[in-house]
Amino acid sequence: MEAPTRAAEARLRARHVGHHVETLHFFTTIADYPGLVMRSGRIVKPLIGISCCTKQFGVFGMPNHAASNTYVRATDEIVHGVPVLLPANGPTCDHETLLERLDGIILTGSRSNVHPSYYDGPPHAEGTWEDLNRDLTTLPLIRAAVVRGVPLLAICRGFQELNVAMGGSLHQRLQDLPDRIDHSSPMQASVKVRQGKAHSMRLTPGGWLHDLAGRAEIGVNSLHNQGVDRLAPGLVIEGVAPDGTIEAVRVVSTPTGPVKGFAAGVQWHPEFDWMTDSVSRRIFESFAEAVRAYIGAAQGAPLLAAAD
Repeated sequence: MEAPTRAAEARLRARHVGHHVETLHFFTTIADYPGLVMRSGRIVKPLIGISCCTKQFGVFGMPNHAASNTYVRATDEIVHGVPVLLPANGPTCDHETLLERLDGIILTGSRSNVHPSYYDGPPHAEGTWEDLNRDLTTLPLIRAAVVRGVPLLAICRGFQELNVAMGGSLHQRLQDLPDRIDHSSPMQASVKVRQGKAHSMRLTPGGWLHDLAGRAEIGVNSLHNQGVDRLAPGLVIEGVAPDGTIEAVRVVSTPTGPVKGFAAGVQWHPEFDWMTDSVSRRIFESFAEAVRAYIGAAQGAPLLAAAD
């Protein structure tokens, strides 16, 4: 089945109310954030999907779908969208329905690792956290979102999912490789130590990240074991750590041609420090700009730039 055109996507954004169809129109008179406006005149903010993990909570270890509040805050306060938590419901996930409704997707970090069967890797070491239902949810969602042009920002595990979904592979434990630094989370009680800048990163000259940072090198936190091994086809490197580990990528093409939307990933956690770090904040602002452009194109209306 061919990917829907922008006009078709605009039609899909019609909301069914009873037996009536209430069409959403692109709103271009709010300087704060261009959004959608309903027939009633009420502004409808963009819907931003945030991937969840399956985790056990409570005395009896009941399974839950969870995402960190840091992603919700970034969506609320920078993207100015409505956070929509996407359950890791695996085989029953309706990817097409999600993509028809969502205006952007944030792939979150997690303690769990992408299952090695998805990139022909060896079995994980005993005790490694896995989340097969998340894999079954996010990997097909990534591929479909890239084809449709739905804006996608992938963070930490999400960054690794992006590479695997597009055909790449992973190192499972960077700290076990020669000439690599230890990228794993410091086992310290102090949040400042765990989430503080751990190493520098060289940015690709003229790339997306270089342009938004305005400099050749930035500092990043580091809380991961896995890392990119074989870079997926169609991905370009946006930044590397001092030991050569790929830490930022952007999707520029698929086997069917150039990518029409925003799809980028970072290995670190900008959602931890966007309040104090200008580059972290600018990453989410760049994603927000892509969301606005996607909405504007889908509605066939001119795009109003957001206020600073």
